[in-house]
Amino acid sequence: MIGADDTPATRAAFHRQHQADAVADAERLLARRDELQGAWLSWVAAELYRLSPAPYAAMVRRELQRLNQG
Repeated sequence: MIGADDTPATRAAFHRQHQADAVADAERLLARRDELQGAWLSWVAAELYRLSPAPYAAMVRRELQRLNQG
């Protein structure tokens, strides 16, 4: 887990290690948008809140934004 003593190298390693999972989680969240419609934003917020560690949740959120724009 990345903590207060993290360095750019450890952040980069964490990102490389978890990138594919973050993309998969973002795709899973986005896939439910049509089904959940108006409830989707609240549901996504709750799903992101449950993800840990926080740097991983941030990765998923960024991937979700990227996929949503594309």
